[in-house]
Amino acid sequence: MSKLAVNGGTPLRDAKANPWPRWPVWDEKEEKGLLEVLAGGVWSYNGPKELEFNRAFAEFTGAEHALSVANGTVSLQLALEACGIGLGDEVIVPGLTWQATAAAALDVNAVPILVDVNEDNWCIDPAAMEEAITPRTRAIIPVHLYGGFADMDAIMEIAGRHNLRVIEDCAHKHGGEWKGRKVGSIGDAGSFSFQLSKLMTAGEGGAITTSDSQLYEKLDALRNCGRRPEIEQCGDKGAGHYGSEGDFIQSGNYRITDFQAAVLIESLKRLPEQNAIRDENAKYVNSLLSELPGVTPIRRDERETMGAYYNFSFRYDKSQFKGLDVAKFREAMAGELGCDVEASYEPLDVCSLYTPHTKPCRHKLSEEHWRQIDPARFSLPVCHRIYREESVCFHHTILMGTKADMDLLAKAIEKIYDNAEELL
Repeated sequence: MSKLAVNGGTPLRDAKANPWPRWPVWDEKEEKGLLEVLAGGVWSYNGPKELEFNRAFAEFTGAEHALSVANGTVSLQLALEACGIGLGDEVIVPGLTWQATAAAALDVNAVPILVDVNEDNWCIDPAAMEEAITPRTRAIIPVHLYGGFADMDAIMEIAGRHNLRVIEDCAHKHGGEWKGRKVGSIGDAGSFSFQLSKLMTAGEGGAITTSDSQLYEKLDALRNCGRRPEIEQCGDKGAGHYGSEGDFIQSGNYRITDFQAAVLIESLKRLPEQNAIRDENAKYVNSLLSELPGVTPIRRDERETMGAYYNFSFRYDKSQFKGLDVAKFREAMAGELGCDVEASYEPLDVCSLYTPHTKPCRHKLSEEHWRQIDPARFSLPVCHRIYREESVCFHHTILMGTKADMDLLAKAIEKIYDNAEELL
């Protein structure tokens, strides 16, 4: 008789009877805020809730300024545009990330340069990054991936020597700290996502943080149809007061609504406690994993003073599981625990969602540019090994559970290890 749940055995956790913590989290505070926006009549366009959230998020991150925008993709695009990056420029991005990191560079007519990642934390490899720098390089977008933290000391040192802009992709790392400084306050700008699955969410939305006042002024204009505000103040309908016509710049509408801001205000209040729970549980379960054969925790840098986990991930070694393929291991883990268990992102050189050559009307600016933006020209062996052979990823909600829940994760690995032959 089979012991593993995926083969009909009894699972370690009955997720129907004992569900994992829900996401998103909300209560009457969000309801109250939403009703205040509804009754107030200023539903968007520098409304009172948006301005309140921007101030609170800037204070939280330690940046001088924060701006809410439509999502975490346009936040990257606007940051690049505000830095003056465009046609003929190169932007270095890690090859293991959500496709939007590279697509943002494409959309300002720059060339994304894909480089490999560190095998032990899945974040951009500073050595590979520096090797990729050319006279055309203008910016680096390090991604703090899943629960990892990019080596910001090395990245900022390299960027300083080469006079490059650094835009942190913080979509997975809200509230994470490097040597006491929060993500989004270390580089020239920080980009955040508030999409439904993220650590803070309003369903959709994003934010940009910066301590560069000139960059902030450009960003504020770019996200608001090119208007340069004279003062941050709501009018009768939230429009504010703006500079003369000559001060305007060409742009579009990348704003959020005040309904989203109302939800984000409460989400931000919850974040520190939620991060503390996730961080404590991640440390605990990693200590368990470090004693088990065939699995390796993602390296936590000693300079990381506060963890933040979009996904809880670890590395898998099939040679210790009698050659069991990682996809079957993930399926077996899902069966035992009653939750989704996934691979990492696809490497961008083969990613089904990162396909610049499917849009020639937009991206074929010249034959040379067309060749340069072909992702297949890059070699990303570590990214491929992580994706195809090693990655095991859980959504951050599992880290909102109890110590007993963390014990179950380790027990599931042990159970599969003891019964791997069932799946061969």
